[in-house]
Amino acid sequence: MNDNKLKQYRQDLHQIPEIAFDLFLTHEYIKNELELMGYSIEVVAQTGIIAHKKGESSEAIAFRSDMDALPVDEKTNIAFASKHPHKMHACGHDGHMSMLLGFADHVSKLKNLKKTIVFIFQPAEEGPGGAKVIINEGIFEKYHISHIFGIHLYPGLDEGLYGLVDGPMLAQNGEFNLVIKGKSAHAAQPHLGQDAILAASSLINLYHTIISRNLDPLESAVITVGTIHGGEARNIIPNEVKISGTIRAFNVNVYELLKKRMRSIDQGIQLAFDVEVENDIMDYYPPVINDHHLFELVWNTLKKDEYKLLKPMMFAEDFAFYQKKVPGLFLMIGTRNEKKGFIHPLHSGYFNFDEIVLAKGVEIYKKILKLMEIA
Repeated sequence: MNDNKLKQYRQDLHQIPEIAFDLFLTHEYIKNELELMGYSIEVVAQTGIIAHKKGESSEAIAFRSDMDALPVDEKTNIAFASKHPHKMHACGHDGHMSMLLGFADHVSKLKNLKKTIVFIFQPAEEGPGGAKVIINEGIFEKYHISHIFGIHLYPGLDEGLYGLVDGPMLAQNGEFNLVIKGKSAHAAQPHLGQDAILAASSLINLYHTIISRNLDPLESAVITVGTIHGGEARNIIPNEVKISGTIRAFNVNVYELLKKRMRSIDQGIQLAFDVEVENDIMDYYPPVINDHHLFELVWNTLKKDEYKLLKPMMFAEDFAFYQKKVPGLFLMIGTRNEKKGFIHPLHSGYFNFDEIVLAKGVEIYKKILKLMEIA
């Protein structure tokens, strides 16, 4: 597989971004390319794809790529920009698919594999979580998957470097949608109402004390209020405020503490301001925790100028569901290049990268084949 083919994959896929499980064009593209390589495919999670090559052993090693895009307007002005309004591969999934396709092409030409290799092309990583659906469909049992590997492009790391983390890498995350219901009154007679905005301001301030006053200073967590909407007019005591946000932590017990304290604050606000607080806290992805043995296996084979050891990050990834099933390793490949202007963060409408990094993904996958004694 030459670099030009990887580049073509990426640029083709970049033009047809789709959301969540509705990945029909992306599915068809991946399916056609895999079939040209000689693979039979299995459809999973509505539009996901499983392909595999049998080895001497029934034990299988899996390699995963996410497929979905984001509801983002592209602002890169590149020649192969998104053809779908308000949809963009702003998180590098077009690159992830290209790397796995390139690797699948390499594997298709190998003979006498000692173990089976499974390729997972997964929908809905950005939400609501295609990995969990694939697990629930019994794919790991069917193919006897014992280990799994995945890659993510990362603009916080210099172009071409591998980013490695031993143990906790990405956070467990949840989202909350909260409604505070008060009572309207004329602004000149505030005593006749229950001010939902006043209650909301106190609630937000108290939420932010959880990190500084209820959490062990050596632990890490985030509570972010992202939206707040309320009020009808400047001279009306507001009767309703809607708030939404996210919570994140590496430690499951810390995550549960965040939720417990939020519930207590909700109850206190109700009593203090005579309002109703309805808070729907939704758990999403577990923490991504890399297997120590797999980390060491890869780390020990890389030269010092090929990698950087990264600190854990508060991003979330549904690759975590796979790691709850079997040992797994998730790693980053840097895309940052200031001279080329590749400096924008993930999920930005300006995010872009040089396709030369894709070969690094195929290269590390090939290395893993040898490390896992497959080929």
